[in-house]
Amino acid sequence: MFQRMKTITNLTDLEGVLRLERLGAQVFDTVRVMKELAAFAVITLGVTITKFNTSRRVIRPLIFEQIWNAGARLFPMIGFIGAVFGLLIVGQTVGLLTKFGAQGYIGTVMVTVIVRELGPLLTALIVLARAGTANVVELGTIRALGEVEALESLGIDPVHYLVMPRVIALSLSVYCLATYLVVIAIGSGYIVAFLQDVPLTFGSYMGELGNALRWEDFVLFALKTTLFGAIIAVVSCYHGLARPLRVEEVSGVTARAVVESVTAFVLLDALFLLGYVFG
Repeated sequence: MFQRMKTITNLTDLEGVLRLERLGAQVFDTVRVMKELAAFAVITLGVTITKFNTSRRVIRPLIFEQIWNAGARLFPMIGFIGAVFGLLIVGQTVGLLTKFGAQGYIGTVMVTVIVRELGPLLTALIVLARAGTANVVELGTIRALGEVEALESLGIDPVHYLVMPRVIALSLSVYCLATYLVVIAIGSGYIVAFLQDVPLTFGSYMGELGNALRWEDFVLFALKTTLFGAIIAVVSCYHGLARPLRVEEVSGVTARAVVESVTAFVLLDALFLLGYVFG
């Protein structure tokens, strides 16, 4: 019996060691991916700055194509989401604040909830689901079929040809789509408040919003949404191009890119929140 207890103890110790090893491997893998993502982002930034006007007749149509795929095609969906968001959240919030005599907080609540937080984040998540995953699948398939090596053999920089147009297009698209979503949400929110017979004119409604907005909100909104778009492009392009993939690996890499992008959104949003609080 003593021998059996000793064996069980040894097995327990072995399982603990194996768990620690797996945890350590995950930590090292996470750190490695973060370093590679940072290096890839720096390389992309350098190529964007140094080669922005290189091969304009080739690159600019690619940028417009990506803007259409990642931005213009999403306008109906973003409009619908913004309308639902305004109907379900903004209108109800305005009605409740008015009911309890807190009309003076309407602008502050809308700016904090819609302009600063949920508008940019919700738009980035939609673009990630639509365009980010498509980028990983497309670029991963291109890499798996050997087309990246073919570009390099022709003297074409894959970062310049495949990554830079996506970074520029997604940054602009997320900014424009987030602005569109915020405008739709604010407008539809007032419609709900009007249908609830809230004693608040449209001029007063917009006046409360204007009083709560600061010039820093416009700057930080543009910066946050642009960085969200850049994160989607960099992470999706990195996972599509970082290493040769087999076709059956593309779906798993896509899921990992989504998780890492969402994590980056949260961390970046936390940094901006600190800026709002202590700025």
